[in-house]
Amino acid sequence: MTPETNQLDMSDSRPRLALLESQLAALFEVSSVLSRSLNPRETLREVLKVLHDHGCLRHGMVTLVDTESGDLLVSALHDDDDDSFTTVRYRPGEGVIGQILERNEPWVLPRVGDEPRFLDRLNLYDPDLPFIGVPIRVGDEGPVGVCAAQPPRVDGLLDERTRFLEMVANLIGQVVRLAHRVAAEQQALREERDKLRRQVKGDHGFDNIIGRAGAMRTVFEQVRQVAKWNTTVLIRGESGTGKELIANAIHYNSPRAGGVFVKLNCAALPDNLLESELFGHEKGAFTGAVAQRKGRFEQADGGTLFLDEIGEISPAFQVKLLRVLQEGELERVGGNRTLKVDVRVIAATNRDLEAEVRRGDFREDLYYRLNVMPIRMPALRDRLEDIPDLARFLVAKIARMQRRDLEITDNALRGLMRYHWPGNVRELENCLERAAVMSETGVIDSDVIHVSGLDEGRFPEQPVPPSTIAKPALDDPDLDERERVIAALEEAGWVQAKAARLLNMTPRQIAYRIQTLNIKVRQF
Repeated sequence: MTPETNQLDMSDSRPRLALLESQLAALFEVSSVLSRSLNPRETLREVLKVLHDHGCLRHGMVTLVDTESGDLLVSALHDDDDDSFTTVRYRPGEGVIGQILERNEPWVLPRVGDEPRFLDRLNLYDPDLPFIGVPIRVGDEGPVGVCAAQPPRVDGLLDERTRFLEMVANLIGQVVRLAHRVAAEQQALREERDKLRRQVKGDHGFDNIIGRAGAMRTVFEQVRQVAKWNTTVLIRGESGTGKELIANAIHYNSPRAGGVFVKLNCAALPDNLLESELFGHEKGAFTGAVAQRKGRFEQADGGTLFLDEIGEISPAFQVKLLRVLQEGELERVGGNRTLKVDVRVIAATNRDLEAEVRRGDFREDLYYRLNVMPIRMPALRDRLEDIPDLARFLVAKIARMQRRDLEITDNALRGLMRYHWPGNVRELENCLERAAVMSETGVIDSDVIHVSGLDEGRFPEQPVPPSTIAKPALDDPDLDERERVIAALEEAGWVQAKAARLLNMTPRQIAYRIQTLNIKVRQF
């Protein structure tokens, strides 16, 4: 090889070496860009900018397949923040871009103006310069898009530029795969969230609050009205009447239903722990505070905070709570920074707050701050007509828990309606759960109720409200002999002679059946 030939070869390799150096630098920049953001459009735009600045490829464009239509949609252009290009699309096989997708092969045009099938719908490309388009592949799934660009000049390095663009397209394919995976996971999470929201709203809707009594209808109307606003609510009533159920219904039927619903039983903690639990604390505020912690008020920001047993808090803590309710501001324990919170407060108590205000045990200003919208839950003994529906609802709930069929007989319901229920609905649920455990057949009748611990001596002398439960007809063919005898005894007020006349029996015959059928005779 002569010196002249050697010098000529070296002069030919210099542009190629310079191009390779710039492409290596561009690949490094592309990898850096891909690791910085999970926003596909922003990432692709940055990649095309790198191609322009370091890769000697201008007018970069990325088109991706629309999963619904199968068309190629323009997803990113170099240095173009206007999203108007997103309306531009190519069908598979349409123009050069569509051909690249359909063939799953790169396509190089030495001169754009010489290819009649080239569709420059964005008026980007110089007709006198070359054009390179390569498919974007994701594993073995086939092409998911096309990456295209235009070299800045005509030279003999189109093969090198094409290989480089293919490498970039492979990296873009990984971004697309990750974006699809993230989008699928986000969609699944959204669907799960919406499903849970519907389920929670259904579980805490008005349909799951049982009550036909006048007092309960008043409660329902109050809840429907107050749920629309951010008004503070104080739910009054004896323990076990369902105050938390009402608080749930208010939140999940309010504009704040999309926010969190945070609950705290104020009677469960002493003052020092209650302050930290509600307001949070800074790291090192006290022994054991190894990290900063948000309190319940901060956790409920934008949602609802339910403070149960509010009447149990001490006068010293009442002052601290009053400031949050009045100003919407708090400071964490051990902190000096004032935090603003947007929280709706629903409180509940079974105590006579008015009497405590008179005695000085409860602050009057806090009482009026909490008692903006009072809702009083009636005791179960004051709405006995609701017991049949409540009992059936609770039996169905217990059946789901025990994963078996359960039913409660009418005579058992009539017995439940004669009880005073000092523990209200909570006691009723516990009674029915015990009865379900004691029932081998899954039928909860009056005998099972008594065996489960409901003492007949605790039934008060009060009549069952009329027309609250259908009495079984004595000639009902679905009644077995035991149920027919019990029904007759119920109708006769457990006077055996009268029950015998209803069944066309003698007193001796009915006494024999009471003994053999193991019927426990009640005395009222």
